[in-house]
Amino acid sequence: MQSKRADIRIIKSETLSDNWYILKKFTFDQQRRDGEWQRQTREVYDRGNGATILLYNRDRKTVILTRQFRFPVFINGHESDLIEAAAGLLDNMDPESRIKAEAEEETGFKVTRVRKIFEAYMSPGSVTEKLYFYLAEYQPQDRTGAGGGIKSEGEDIDVLELTLEEALRYVETGQIVDGKTIMLLYHVALKGIV
Repeated sequence: MQSKRADIRIIKSETLSDNWYILKKFTFDQQRRDGEWQRQTREVYDRGNGATILLYNRDRKTVILTRQFRFPVFINGHESDLIEAAAGLLDNMDPESRIKAEAEEETGFKVTRVRKIFEAYMSPGSVTEKLYFYLAEYQPQDRTGAGGGIKSEGEDIDVLELTLEEALRYVETGQIVDGKTIMLLYHVALKGIV
């Protein structure tokens, strides 16, 4: 992989692990603003791109969130299960199709109309993943199952219906610490959607 940018020269790429996803170590030269070339190395984790969605009900002023155990945050000292918006990797699907399927798998709600609101890199210093952010309005009759995720993928998900006010309070009290979820909740609040 060679860069199209004249100020970046990739010298070497070395795969450190491809056990779960791909972890590579890159050596590259970067031309600084003063014209000097500087050699750098970075480890980059490539797990593919993903999508996330916040389901909301305007009349009831509620949102649907999930709660599940997340090992990486656990080993970083977060003892509670993580409360978050439904999300998943694209797995070679387009973002809109994937997030509709993911919403139903995780929450049990089948949504047919979703609205993309933005894209964001969540940890650009070390992870290649770009997230596509969506919103969808739900009605109680849209629930087609219990949700809970896919057992064979290790998912064991609780589905939560909270008022937007409760969810925002959970952010303030530290009960919601997931970045993508905070971004979605604040977007909905800021835009007056719920």
